Amino acid sequence: MFQFEGNTLDIGRNSLQIGNREVALRRKSFELLRYLVENPDRLVTREELLKAIWPNVVVTDESLTQCVSEIRQAIGDGRQAIIATVPGRGYRFAAPVVRVVTNAAATVPASPSGSAGVAPASIRAGGTPAVPGAAAPQLDRPSVAVLPFVNLSSDPQQDYFSDGITEDIITELSRFSELIVIARNSSFQYKGKAVDIRQVGRELDARYVVEGSVRRSGDRIRIVAQLIDAVTDAHRWAERYDRELHDVFAVEDEVARAIVTTLAAHVNRAEIERAPLKPPAAWEAYEYYLRGAEALFLYQNRRTGGRSAGR
Repeated sequence: MFQFEGNTLDIGRNSLQIGNREVALRRKSFELLRYLVENPDRLVTREELLKAIWPNVVVTDESLTQCVSEIRQAIGDGRQAIIATVPGRGYRFAAPVVRVVTNAAATVPASPSGSAGVAPASIRAGGTPAVPGAAAPQLDRPSVAVLPFVNLSSDPQQDYFSDGITEDIITELSRFSELIVIARNSSFQYKGKAVDIRQVGRELDARYVVEGSVRRSGDRIRIVAQLIDAVTDAHRWAERYDRELHDVFAVEDEVARAIVTTLAAHVNRAEIERAPLKPPAAWEAYEYYLRGAEALFLYQNRRTGGRSAGR
């Protein structure tokens, strides 16, 4: 484990903790933070970071910038006092870092409050982090990126509606604790661009990508959404929603909820199919969990009378 400025980076559990609160980070952001923490107080160039975090993959500097921004937000580094930017060159992890290692022969003494204290200097280096009594690693949650829906109307000013639908879907998906939803700022960097879904998945560390389009004609609107597996580039689901546009916000809310309810169920089904590929110690429990989550989604959908296109 690494401790800095009241934060604890637990490599063994792949977690970042601020006090007693665990903060979620995307895998690439976590790897980037780990690399910086392991190389404190020295300039780490952008080229070095891109090579270390995205080996054998061509990504833009924007991917690195987005990860750094996410890390700073997570650790409260708005003034860039922890991760300092070296203009035109890279970054420097400026905060003091303490490496805490425990093992069977040397454990970290507990403080009077019962929380783990800092290890003696003789055991702060070397070895593999292992925290006795620590919780087991969390199950790997599927990550979803929602790309900006494309405005297919002849009026460019209708972008507000396609952007609004996208933001509503991101917000609604974020309510499901079993999903990791990529932040809006990260996904909106692809607005207006022809994208390769597999590359988007790699750059955003997303297992699934949602994309769609919005077309308006008079008082009618058609919204198309589809779910794509970013690993295999396979389409998992697609649907069309036709609505009368009497109240813009009401239509946005209703369609976004309908899309999200169906999306969540299909992501869970995809994860059930993927479950046998997980390590034997984890996949069976994870499959039961996903089946329960899917049953809950279907139950909630029946209660709310979720509607799809043309139904």
